[in-house]
Amino acid sequence: MLPLALLALALVNLVTLLVWRHDKASAIAGRRRVRESDLLTLALIGGTPAAFLGRHLFRHKTRKQPFSTHLMLVAVIQAGAIIGLLMPPLPA
Repeated sequence: MLPLALLALALVNLVTLLVWRHDKASAIAGRRRVRESDLLTLALIGGTPAAFLGRHLFRHKTRKQPFSTHLMLVAVIQAGAIIGLLMPPLPA
């Protein structure tokens, strides 16, 4: 089950990075853009690493507010969930 979950996570991150690149190219060309809510949804379903990588590689959406705050909030919530899953339960 874990390998399937890792494959799904890798696929979500690949799609996220490709969408990020497409949005940057669209911005440069003056074409229709990807909605910010769609970019954030990709991050929310597991594409956060690729979203941050895309921001860095393509220099895209780095200063846009409140988008940057929302992306950071998604990352903090995901980190908290991972930490919560990995921590042993407190003794009663």
